[in-house]
Amino acid sequence: MAVGLFGRKRAARSGPTEDLEELESAVGGGAPEPVVDSDADPLADEPTAEPEVAERRFSRLRGPFDVDEVDSREGYLDLGALLVPAVAGMDLRLEIDEGSQTIVAAQVASGPSSMQLQVYAAPRTVGIWPEIRTEIAQGVTGQRGRAEVVDGSFGSELRASLPGGQAMRFVGIDGPRWFLRAVLSGPAASHESAAQPLYEVLRQCVVVRGSQAMAPRELLALRLPPEVGLVSEGAEPGEADDLRPFERGPEITEVR
Repeated sequence: MAVGLFGRKRAARSGPTEDLEELESAVGGGAPEPVVDSDADPLADEPTAEPEVAERRFSRLRGPFDVDEVDSREGYLDLGALLVPAVAGMDLRLEIDEGSQTIVAAQVASGPSSMQLQVYAAPRTVGIWPEIRTEIAQGVTGQRGRAEVVDGSFGSELRASLPGGQAMRFVGIDGPRWFLRAVLSGPAASHESAAQPLYEVLRQCVVVRGSQAMAPRELLALRLPPEVGLVSEGAEPGEADDLRPFERGPEITEVR
């Protein structure tokens, strides 16, 4: 796995990315860098609201896991609240919020497709994905986009098409006192074959919720992997170096 640290979030954006960031009010946190999918379905003339579907319960027996459900952290990048498996041929980037200078998301890339991962605090007994999914769908249709709930590998997922042909796939997983959200973009947003490599990474992820009291939907803190140190200098803000912590000495892009 190649690791690019950091991706910085700019204060102002335009176009589809700016529209997508407005949807983040549903759960908080940062939005992924979008990839326009040329194979995405064209937009309908009128926005389509999320249809009513029967909620399919998703079992986490094969992952993603809570930290109490695994025996070892070997083979993972430890990002604090999230353990991400080290998979050959994939890139990992951490996204920084410029205002707070905190890491708000991890983004895994497989070829032209990417998957943004964020983890949140959640109630102890009630899942929040159905409610969040509805709010995201309303945000999409409010921008005259389309949103459709489909039966996916992790239960009910939301597929969205924003104005301009921007395709996104939202996956939500409720765990014990945590909620893990994945946002797929690029070909993986529309094609199952492109999504499967990213789904395998998602299935192996481990959430470290911690025992601290937190409000539902509060973003859990991510951090630099302990094995990575600040050694790279001279990089322009917003650029990312390729890091291969399992193949060569650790290095990251210095945050300024």
